[in-house]
Amino acid sequence: MKWFRKKDEQPIKPSIRQDQSEKLMQLGSQLASLRQEKNLTLDELVLFTKIPRRLLQAIEEGNLSDLPEPIYIQGLIRQFADALGIKGGEFASHFPIGYQPVAFKSTWRNQNIAQFRPIHLYLFYIVLVFCSVKSLSHLLNNGTLQSNNRQIQSNIAQPPTQQETSADKQSASKQDQSVQVGVTLKASSWISVVTDGKTAFEGVLPQGSSRTWKANQQLTVKTNNAGGVLMSVNRQKAKEMGEIGKTEEIKIAAEPN
Repeated sequence: MKWFRKKDEQPIKPSIRQDQSEKLMQLGSQLASLRQEKNLTLDELVLFTKIPRRLLQAIEEGNLSDLPEPIYIQGLIRQFADALGIKGGEFASHFPIGYQPVAFKSTWRNQNIAQFRPIHLYLFYIVLVFCSVKSLSHLLNNGTLQSNNRQIQSNIAQPPTQQETSADKQSASKQDQSVQVGVTLKASSWISVVTDGKTAFEGVLPQGSSRTWKANQQLTVKTNNAGGVLMSVNRQKAKEMGEIGKTEEIKIAAEPN
């Protein structure tokens, strides 16, 4: 699109703000259409992206004044697009963030060494003292490091005791126990995952998405649409968690690898 002042004059280029507003309207409309095609609400996307609803709505409506700085807007668009199953980075790159060139002007040639005042000498002494202290600290750290290296080499040379060997075996046995669960969404569903007593994920995953979690003791998966979730335990063949529209909770204990 071009703007003209008068005949025979060069076109006036739109400002970066106008370009950002027009591009936001275009990208927001595409995201809104895609969200509606996937039958997702803004509230569901809030749970998945952790982005406030007012910002998601401002993106869809192209309200540039309700959004933060352009660099942050580009990041919000990327998260929005990723949640809908498209390449967020490539999609968000179409939103211009603009730039402001910085001009550096050298004034050293116009300065005279004789113009340095006492304050400059004072700053110079501070920098000199700082560099001296830093060099001394570096030498002391090197001495400490060499001493620690000698201590480590001495410990390596000594064979481990029977008690230490037994403790290492017990620790390795604990580390060998784990459980891994992967889910693939046949339909958009709410999912809660708890690993070793801590909530690892809780929210709505869109259709077609896949996620994996791992636990050392126990892993619990709960969903409100068991027939829409395919679950695989320790990379085995994926199976449906249950029936469509039914709530299901499955707990899996860790086993030795």
